[in-house]
Amino acid sequence: MGKRGRRLRFLGKILFVFYIGFIIYFLLFSEWYGRGAMQEYRYNLVLFKEIKRFWIYREQLGWYAVFTNLFGNVLIFVPFGFFLPMASKYRSFLAAVFYSFALSFCVETFQLLTKVGSFDVDDMLLNTLGGAFGYIAFIICAALRRRHGIKRTKRNGRR
Repeated sequence: MGKRGRRLRFLGKILFVFYIGFIIYFLLFSEWYGRGAMQEYRYNLVLFKEIKRFWIYREQLGWYAVFTNLFGNVLIFVPFGFFLPMASKYRSFLAAVFYSFALSFCVETFQLLTKVGSFDVDDMLLNTLGGAFGYIAFIICAALRRRHGIKRTKRNGRR
């Protein structure tokens, strides 16, 4: 790995650490989406139940609520799937999916136990999809970077 590759990997590690800090704060402690303490445990163990509910009642809930719940749960984990292979030795699609699921499971469990949110298997599915999309974006960017590097090397007469 060249000097530029080491710099990118180091930058990826720094961004990954900042992202983890952000996600912990946002998903567990931020009151932005009503993360205040609840009196009772709330959970959904039926896959697609909340996704269907948000879609069926989209007119009553409003598009903002639907977007933030369905797409927000995907989008918040895209950086995780992107930065994970930059910051670790785990560079496979399955590793990105597994660790996205594991992090989501930990977040959902913490929310349930501390009553600052609800345990929702639909959120875990959407978060895991986000991690997978992030990994795919990483692979595409890495391929473009390699391709651009090869073209630049050929232009400079090296190879």
